[in-house]
Amino acid sequence: MDSATSETRTAAETRTPLGASAENGLKIVVVGGFGAGKTTMVRSVSEIRPLNTEETMTQAGESVDDVSGVRGKTATTVAFDFGRITLDSRNVLYLFGAPGQERFWFLWDRLFSGTLGAVVLVDTRRIDDSWYAIDRLEKHGTPFIVACNDFGGPTFTPQQIREALDLEPDVPLVNCDARSRESSKIVLITLVEHIRSRYADPARASRQELV
Repeated sequence: MDSATSETRTAAETRTPLGASAENGLKIVVVGGFGAGKTTMVRSVSEIRPLNTEETMTQAGESVDDVSGVRGKTATTVAFDFGRITLDSRNVLYLFGAPGQERFWFLWDRLFSGTLGAVVLVDTRRIDDSWYAIDRLEKHGTPFIVACNDFGGPTFTPQQIREALDLEPDVPLVNCDARSRESSKIVLITLVEHIRSRYADPARASRQELV
């Protein structure tokens, strides 16, 4: 058993029971390209057994989805993943992992409805796969951060990634390992802090409403 798998199982075994209720449910969406690690992130950080809609990939799907960069992938999300993490006694995050294949993009606009913010998960081996997610979030005016999932691919500087994705200077960019609960928690904390700072600036919020 590798260390990442061991960490995920240990975290799942030691998670505390959920409270009976929470006053505020905050919706977060994890989006990104096909095979970027969205399901893995939701699984690693959720304190409940995640709901997922993974199905086994077949040869028929290879003619529809671009699997050139994910040859080792054996299952794929066909609707969405769902998990939950408690922030405190009053607030919980509800996590939705969106499917990455182009044929399921029509689901994204519905998933974005009522969303507080989003994580764009990026595989640096296939940076171009992240463009659609960023474009849709910007059109919805949804705050987001970018998290680069470590697949052991080419190494780019943060500036190179920002330029490749044409990110605004105030969009946080972090590295992560979606298999690690601690790493995924840092990603979510970064997103919550970004959302808080965005809405704490009334002038910036007004500018966004005019876009």
